[in-house]
Amino acid sequence: MKFFHTADWHLGKLVQGVYMTEDQRHVLGQLLQAIEDERPDAVVIAGDLYDRAVPPTEAVELLDELLERIVIDLNTPVIAISGNHDSPDRIDFGTKLMASRGLYLVGQMKPELMPVVLSDEYGEVHFHLIPYADPAQVRYLLGDESIRTHDDAMKAITARLAESMDGSARHVLVGHAFITPTGAHENNTSDSERPLAIGGAEHVSAGHFEKFHYTALGHLHQAHYVLNDTIRYAGSPLKYSISEESHAKGYLVVEMDGSGGVTVEKKELKPLRDMRRIAASIEEIETHSVNEDYVFVTLLNDNPVLFPMEKVRAVYPNALHVERRMASLSLLRSGEQAEDDGRRKREADPIELFAAFYQEVKGEPLSEKKQQLFADTFAALLREEGGAV
Repeated sequence: MKFFHTADWHLGKLVQGVYMTEDQRHVLGQLLQAIEDERPDAVVIAGDLYDRAVPPTEAVELLDELLERIVIDLNTPVIAISGNHDSPDRIDFGTKLMASRGLYLVGQMKPELMPVVLSDEYGEVHFHLIPYADPAQVRYLLGDESIRTHDDAMKAITARLAESMDGSARHVLVGHAFITPTGAHENNTSDSERPLAIGGAEHVSAGHFEKFHYTALGHLHQAHYVLNDTIRYAGSPLKYSISEESHAKGYLVVEMDGSGGVTVEKKELKPLRDMRRIAASIEEIETHSVNEDYVFVTLLNDNPVLFPMEKVRAVYPNALHVERRMASLSLLRSGEQAEDDGRRKREADPIELFAAFYQEVKGEPLSEKKQQLFADTFAALLREEGGAV
């Protein structure tokens, strides 16, 4: 059996106030073309179809368009679960009706844990769909008071599945969780993904999935395997944070033989616009060719640059962020010194703060006349707002 493993579409995603819908349509169009060309037996989406519980209309329309194309036009089953960004109720709506056409969606965690069964020339493949669920919810559904963490919940779920697994079938688990080799803490692969819990309680041991021939995971945005080649994250199809700058985005093509052995090939998707960092002076940037990429710019100028975003966007119209490099002296300060400086600034007299700002911007000290003008204006403003001087 051959299936595509993808995850974390995050339709409706905003990055620095910019909707990614056009970019998502572009890369997912490539996925559609691959489905048409390669004709897999199924497409697995391991959670986070949407970026928020109440997605914008454009995101709902895009998902509807994509699923219709895959399931109806290309006659390819889609097996999908909700992630921590999705609304389980929305994903669950009409699922029994849609299953008759080959669209298998599980939004809400259910106590019965019935698999989706597909077949090939070797027999049945059982897909066990485990949507994201809070440990408290799993504790209630399974009636197990010992469940307190995500690891406890997944251990109980996989143990329950093992009790009824058909030994003659091959088994694929589809889940959305933070899996690490032993359940110990590891850093997330992206700043754009919110934590599932605090205090390390979100991490789940990969050992719980050893009984499955393949585990298709979502939640972490960088494609990688955990513990062994059969427990894998597909990653997101697009970069959703500058922390994902080095990620190679795409999807996984999984082929399973008659004994349950799998081979996995990663296929990359080409973005409409890349997301990357640029560090240069404004003068150097102004010599670059106009480029549509999403860029995060660090200006290396020693002196302040007036209207920096406007100047950067003249060359990079989709620039998302511009910042100025800290002075090398500041970079060399110890954390204690920087914290002390910050405290002094917060406690400083407003006139002193304005004088320091004026010195930095203008390159010359604030005259006594201007100090007095600022003091008078500031005092008048405080009186107007009801403050004290």
